[in-house]
Amino acid sequence: MNAIVKPPVSSDVFGESDEREIRDRIRAELPPDTFRTQSWRVIWFLPLTAIIVGGIVAILTLGLPWYANLAIGLLVGHSIGSQALLAHEVLHGALGMSRRWQNFFGWLGFGPLLVAPEFWRRWHNVVHHAHTNQGDEDPDSFGTMRRYKVNPKLKRFTLLAPGSGTWYSYLFLTYSFVFHGQLVLWFQARRRKHFRGFNRRKALFQTSLAALAWVALAVISGPLALFTVLVPFMMANVVGQGYILTNHFLRPQTGTNNPLDNSMSVKTWRWLDPLHFRFSHHIEHHFFPKMGSNKAPRVRRWLKENYPDRYACPSHWKAIKLLYSTPRIYLTPTMLVDPMRPERTFDLIPLQPELRG
Repeated sequence: MNAIVKPPVSSDVFGESDEREIRDRIRAELPPDTFRTQSWRVIWFLPLTAIIVGGIVAILTLGLPWYANLAIGLLVGHSIGSQALLAHEVLHGALGMSRRWQNFFGWLGFGPLLVAPEFWRRWHNVVHHAHTNQGDEDPDSFGTMRRYKVNPKLKRFTLLAPGSGTWYSYLFLTYSFVFHGQLVLWFQARRRKHFRGFNRRKALFQTSLAALAWVALAVISGPLALFTVLVPFMMANVVGQGYILTNHFLRPQTGTNNPLDNSMSVKTWRWLDPLHFRFSHHIEHHFFPKMGSNKAPRVRRWLKENYPDRYACPSHWKAIKLLYSTPRIYLTPTMLVDPMRPERTFDLIPLQPELRG
């Protein structure tokens, strides 16, 4: 077995502990309406749900040629993914509303992706946001080599991931949001202290019902399930994971939870950004989780003006390309390693200037 040799790396902890100061300055210098809840934006669920339902009905009833069904299936999947990004805002409280109404719209957005609203709140709002890219605490990280030394069998799991070099890693975006959600629910939520008090049994039951809804649609669709189930499922995962996988994986792990140092935004097509509810503005979101995404460009402009030497915002394409050319496991807070080929390492520090927007 190859021994892991730690490369020389600076002992300095990456990042600064000025996140509160930055947050306070942004609040003081931007217009107050930047941070107000905007319940009116819930109206976007209407066209998205209409596209999803109408598209599936059209595939099942109109007898269209395969290429038309494929196009509609991709549109349905894109709408499911976009609706999940909007539900993400709802469950953070950016649109206000009572908890019951938040859960209703949370189900519309995350139900098709087999994630119950209360589970998402604990997983994402509580655990991920509180422990962003910190050691093995963040449930959205592939973690450190410590995890893989404790359980060596997990090393093979990394072959699925972007950057592993396997051919099937290029399919990861097409299923990994749902796959990862189930890993968190079935395993991490059972073992990790951050999920104590969470009603995991209820979430498992809810997830099973959501999965049965997809099974029922597949049975009703017959051969057309390729276009009503498989294509939308894959496309919805791509929409979300195309952003989620670039949010933190190219940034060093930090001792403080500073979004300017442990998170990354991306620049995507101007016409696409509103359709994806500006999920590209991720540093901005971690500074202000309850801020409506339509106000995030204000925070981006402020950060670029005041912290151009720290604000990471490469093009979306560049971020995905880098994701597929680097390992995913942290050997040190600033060094990535491939556990299947421990001689393959990547120093994140020289990369950081390239990520600046």
